[in-house]
Amino acid sequence: MNAQTPVGESDPGAIEDFWQRFLAATDRSPKTPQPGAWPFGDSVELANDLLALVLAGVKRATAGSVAEYEAEGEALPQVGDFEIALDGTMRPRAVLQLTDVRVGPLWSVDEQFAYDEGEGDRTREYWLDAHTTFFQRILPGIGIEFDLDMPTIFQRFDVPYQED
Repeated sequence: MNAQTPVGESDPGAIEDFWQRFLAATDRSPKTPQPGAWPFGDSVELANDLLALVLAGVKRATAGSVAEYEAEGEALPQVGDFEIALDGTMRPRAVLQLTDVRVGPLWSVDEQFAYDEGEGDRTREYWLDAHTTFFQRILPGIGIEFDLDMPTIFQRFDVPYQED
């Protein structure tokens, strides 16, 4: 496996400016609360690769461990929520709006969700293998042991705004 470069810190001012451009471009109230901002994955390379799929219109779903949200003290996402996707340099690039949210065991992913995530060959087998590898790598960092039964949040989204 190739060495991966960890993502750095985001610039809150750049994220705020990006959010304000989104609000202005979509005629939303400037008082709309700014959502969280995060990169896909845990490395510069993975964040850039997955964001490229989002920007190309291929990736319209993502999944995360419920344990990660709990460890960070964050509420689980809900349909209608906005999120800001960052690239590997932690620059804001896209606003996502959640259209579907489901919690279930990791193994419960179906073929359509795997396809909608847009990664690899877009099959359930590829998806489950890639996500197993990812969660086995990151969960020990928050004191969680990987398990195929672990609660997972499956999210589908639209992209109402993006910048190059």
